[in-house]
Amino acid sequence: MTVTAPTLDTAQILVVGSTEWLEAFTDAVRSQTGASVRAVSNASEALDTVGQISIDCVVTEYTLREKTGVELVNCLKETTPSTPIILGTTAGSEAVASEAIRAGVTDYIAVTESADQTMDDLIERTADAVRIAEETTTRDERAQQFEAVFQDTQTATWVLDRQGSLKRVNQPAREMIDQDCDALIGETFWTLPWWDETETARQDVRQLVAEAREGQFSNVVVFQAPANPHRVLDLSVRPVKNDRGDLVSIVVEGIDVSEQVRLQRDLQESEELHRVTLKNMTDTVLITNDDGEYTYVCPNVHFIFGYTAEEIYEQETIDELIGENLFDRDDLAENRVLKNIECTATDKAGREHTLLVNVREVDIQGGSVLYSCRDITKRKQREEALATLQELARSFLYAGTHDEIAQHIVEDSSNVIGVEASAVYLFDADANELRPAAHSQTMRDLHGPLPRVHADGDTLPGHGFITGSTQVFENIHNSDRLENRATDLRSACYIPLGDHGVFVAGSDAVGAFDDVTRELADLLAAAAEAALDRVTRESTLRTQERQLQQQNDQLTTLNQINETIRAIDRAVVEAESREEIDHAVCDLLTSDDRFRFAWIGTVDPTTETLEARTWAGNEQGYLDGHQFAVGASGTEPAGQTAATDEVTMVPNVAADLREDSWRTDALRRDFMSVLSIPLVYNDLTYGVLTVYASTRDAFDEMAQTVLTELGETIAAALSAIERKNALLTTSITRLVFGIEDSTFILSRLAREADCTLTYKGGVQQTTDRSYVFVTVDGAAIETLQDSASGLAGIDDVQPISADTDGGVLRLGLTEPFLALELADHGAVFREAVASPTETTLTIDAPERVDGQTARQLVTDTFADVTLQSKQTLDQAFERDIHAQFLGALTDRQLEVTQTAYYSGFFESPRESTGEEVAALLGISPPAFYQHIRTVQRKLFTAVFEEANHPVAGQTEQVE
Repeated sequence: MTVTAPTLDTAQILVVGSTEWLEAFTDAVRSQTGASVRAVSNASEALDTVGQISIDCVVTEYTLREKTGVELVNCLKETTPSTPIILGTTAGSEAVASEAIRAGVTDYIAVTESADQTMDDLIERTADAVRIAEETTTRDERAQQFEAVFQDTQTATWVLDRQGSLKRVNQPAREMIDQDCDALIGETFWTLPWWDETETARQDVRQLVAEAREGQFSNVVVFQAPANPHRVLDLSVRPVKNDRGDLVSIVVEGIDVSEQVRLQRDLQESEELHRVTLKNMTDTVLITNDDGEYTYVCPNVHFIFGYTAEEIYEQETIDELIGENLFDRDDLAENRVLKNIECTATDKAGREHTLLVNVREVDIQGGSVLYSCRDITKRKQREEALATLQELARSFLYAGTHDEIAQHIVEDSSNVIGVEASAVYLFDADANELRPAAHSQTMRDLHGPLPRVHADGDTLPGHGFITGSTQVFENIHNSDRLENRATDLRSACYIPLGDHGVFVAGSDAVGAFDDVTRELADLLAAAAEAALDRVTRESTLRTQERQLQQQNDQLTTLNQINETIRAIDRAVVEAESREEIDHAVCDLLTSDDRFRFAWIGTVDPTTETLEARTWAGNEQGYLDGHQFAVGASGTEPAGQTAATDEVTMVPNVAADLREDSWRTDALRRDFMSVLSIPLVYNDLTYGVLTVYASTRDAFDEMAQTVLTELGETIAAALSAIERKNALLTTSITRLVFGIEDSTFILSRLAREADCTLTYKGGVQQTTDRSYVFVTVDGAAIETLQDSASGLAGIDDVQPISADTDGGVLRLGLTEPFLALELADHGAVFREAVASPTETTLTIDAPERVDGQTARQLVTDTFADVTLQSKQTLDQAFERDIHAQFLGALTDRQLEVTQTAYYSGFFESPRESTGEEVAALLGISPPAFYQHIRTVQRKLFTAVFEEANHPVAGQTEQVE
């Protein structure tokens, strides 16, 4: 029996196995159908073949050499799950059939002995398997295609049932409305909220669905309002039928065509706008025949030529309008178009215009030549003005001042902006005013003289400068800031030139500043501002260069001075005497070429004049030929400094030459400037240093500062020399002074307690006070303690010892005590005795220390001082022992010993025990006794280890 299976004609069949029935099946398929059959013997070959070519159906034997047919089915399902598989066997059973079905075979065939009948059935079943697989694949593809369309994010899709009710809606459609789309399922489609509620829109959608129900494809454009009144949808509908041709559903797709509709509307508007533009454009279009007679005149011809279209037609040819021989006819014939032909034409009012003409061959309404004319008069003016402006900018490069630039602006502004009246105001920062730096003659003729104006908002130039904005007036008389109401200016503009000033341009015509003129005026002002900025920068740079040069000169000078100062410092440190210091200072100062002559003088209190101690340099007899009186003013600078202890500087000796006689003497010796410096240390004067230079202003602020500090250094060194000499001398001068100064703390305390106080040494200095021991006679210690506590200069009172009418106190003083200042200069404050009526001080000054120093310290400290006596004593041994002993003690040991001494610890019998003194000092008794024993050992060492010591003698001299 022959079976026809057209489904297999194009199929690719794979046969797996080597049994007889498979061979018969292969032969039958090849003879009865057009299918292509490939036979393999085992599972491995089958899997390789499936991996290489597309197979439409696999027919396999259950029994194979490597694995069973069911195992092959499992492997094929993993590789090609959609390929139909038929499993056959001659030794079938229910178990094999069940296993095959579980593996997912498309069909299971138990092969019988009736081969022909079996082969026909096998071919039919194979054809059915292939057909069913194809139908399944087609359905799947269609379903996938529909789902892809349904999920399209750009297209809204609705699925309706056969009656037109909503079944499904995709996401783009859901996003078009704000309602819950799931709640609309089952509603009639044309009543849904996607459409305009008007009857027309609903009827269009209803008609669309009706046509789909009849099997027709159709579309309609609807507005989506009220959901979105600006959205327009293009709805298309298609019916969906089953295999029998019955309608099963309706699919509606909506595409947003709002943009296309908008573009179409814009295109229509653009076409209308184009028609309006052609009618109203400023380019003039003229068409003539070959003889130059008009066939068309653009309605806007008056914009350029001032004639109406009728007046143009009345002219014979176009040559009357734009001139003859505008172009070569042969060139036009060859190129058909000639562009950018420049020519001049005169309008109806007689004004000349520059035109740019394009000529084209045409064939329009009897015309053969089209002329497109553009007025470039303003452009030409701009080009010419820009060329002038470029030349002006180059001239700015050679201007060196702001006034030169202002003059250039005024001279060339008429060529740039076309107005004759112009002026430039420049800002005067010192006066906060705008001054007229340059102006044209026309500006003066129209406006009159230009005054300086204050840089504020009350005037037009001031307002423009302050606000930094350009002001343009059609008629300047309409401004309430116009200061000159009589001006003939009408149009005017005020353009600020940055921080430099204001540019003013004007005309006697109203409305003279059109857009081109304003633009050119702004460009002119910008170029001028840049030039002014350049001049300012260059001026600033030159100033900075001068300042830098001055600073370099000052630095060089400072280095020279510093070298001299360092040399002086080294010499002062190495000097052994005052004379060495004086000579070193003067010699080293005059070794510098800056200074011509230097000397150091000391005041003679008898004559009130300065006596030269030493000098160096080119003195030229100046010291011998002049008397240096001590005076505050009008005297030689050295005398002024001696009187005031202040630095005196004369930068120019030649000034006031007739007023001060010393200036003439100085000028004869080429002394052009002078600096006099006091040598002061700790309020004591050690002389006056005066330096002379051969140039004016030789002592600048830096040099003055350095030399003033040098004066302090010299004075400190001289003071150190005095202290050193005091330590080396064996002879002293004892000075006894009587003072009547109510402010002296001991005098005040003696008067307050009505007793006698005696200070015999023992001063101690801490960071905030001085401690002194005083002996009290004539008053109880308690009384003194109460009186001392009430005085402002005493902030600590400590009783050391006491008896019936006296004792010893330790006073803490808030002010420095005179003994410390004397010690700084090598003198010793030996004793002070204060009673209610008088006070005396005893001071020892070493012979090599100037006694005048001690006297000056006393007179500077107290108001009324009298020198009662002066004695010369020799105390070499005493000073050596005293210095050796005190140098060996610590501050604490000295404090403990002094307290014990003044408290009567060393008296016999003792007035205070060690425990009591220790309690006064705030230490333990063992610590007190340890300090005492240490001090005693150091004292005995100083006394008994001195092998030879001279016998002290004295010579007394009483003044």
